[in-house]
Amino acid sequence: MINKPKYIQIKDCILKDIKNHTLHAGDQIPTESELCERFQVSRMTVNKAISALTTEGYIRRIAGKGSFVTSSLVQKQFHYQPNSFTEDMESIGLKPGARLLEYRIYRGADISPEIAQKLGAEPDDLIHYFSRIRTGNGMIISISYNYVPCKTIPAIDIACLENSFFKYVKKLGFSDLHTIDFSLSAALPTPEQKKLLEIENEALLKVSHITCSGQDTIIEYIDTYYIGSMYTYRLD
Repeated sequence: MINKPKYIQIKDCILKDIKNHTLHAGDQIPTESELCERFQVSRMTVNKAISALTTEGYIRRIAGKGSFVTSSLVQKQFHYQPNSFTEDMESIGLKPGARLLEYRIYRGADISPEIAQKLGAEPDDLIHYFSRIRTGNGMIISISYNYVPCKTIPAIDIACLENSFFKYVKKLGFSDLHTIDFSLSAALPTPEQKKLLEIENEALLKVSHITCSGQDTIIEYIDTYYIGSMYTYRLD
């Protein structure tokens, strides 16, 4: 029997640990130095194995930190009544998380005219704004930017923004939540997004929509930028 090339053996060994859940989503795999010592090979050989796993979507390299097991690819099934990020993560067995980056209140005149129009905001209307990093099992998945009219939700418990805002809205008594004005596009990350998402030049999946309640009471307008290799959308 012909032995497999060394880099394939290393790749298969790491892949086995991922598939039998010895390594979980978000776990760091052994360093290149550790793998070189373990398999008695050159750094070039180890790098080839890691590159193959990265290309196939099993691991993700983060500059200056190492290589980490990716989450299962989220296949979001889009329909009129949306699933929240929390529900998406729970559907593939990951623990959802949120890290608040910024919260402030703007006037309608201070946000972009396009977003003000989508919210139906007048220049003096007050708007909650917050941005968050969203995670699955501690691994960064996306960054979101939310705009919520104060006339719909006068006050927001900031603590809820470290959890599911969607669930918070439901607890406030809003029902029949649905999505309108949905758009999906590809985008290159800004320098700030690269830093926050801990990526280089990986494409982002930009998802924008308005969430409404009942007879089109606007709850929020949201732009979410997903790391492209981790998310796919299916239209129902």
